[in-house]
Amino acid sequence: MLQSELIEQCRANDRRAQMKLYNKYCDGMYYVALRFLKDPFEAEEAMQESFIKAFTRLHQFTGDVTFGAWLKRIVINKSIDMLKAKKMNMVAINEQVMSTVEEHNDWSVSDSVTVDEVKKAIETLPEKYKYAVMLFLIEGYDHNEISEILDITPVSSRTLVHRGKKQLQDQLKHLRDGTGY
Repeated sequence: MLQSELIEQCRANDRRAQMKLYNKYCDGMYYVALRFLKDPFEAEEAMQESFIKAFTRLHQFTGDVTFGAWLKRIVINKSIDMLKAKKMNMVAINEQVMSTVEEHNDWSVSDSVTVDEVKKAIETLPEKYKYAVMLFLIEGYDHNEISEILDITPVSSRTLVHRGKKQLQDQLKHLRDGTGY
């Protein structure tokens, strides 16, 4: 069955079709939520609630992006909402200072650094940088998308990603120099 047919059946409130779609995406969406929430139970809750939201708002899915990308965005937004609900304070940054920072695309680390080492290093970043860097490097979002997800300006996104990447590079450099983990 084609995914478009499956989505149409879900729009018609077909429970079997919803279960097929759920089974197709639940594992991947769980891991997306887990990267943000770090707690398996909270990640499961975020994933479940995201599917409920997706099924109730399936009429808003236009097909401009893949269903998986549309659902992933819902999962990320839900995960961030849950973090905010836990009173996690993201540090506000003075926008005037940020506008003077240039974005450098100089993102180079040693070829011997693994993806797992990068992910581990991202976890040690200050909260204000961690989620912006994760969305940019791991999830592949651009600054406009990050600004919408985190409810900040694109300039703020550029600054947070730039500063976060700089700290990340420093950590990874120390890792390769033998002074890190």
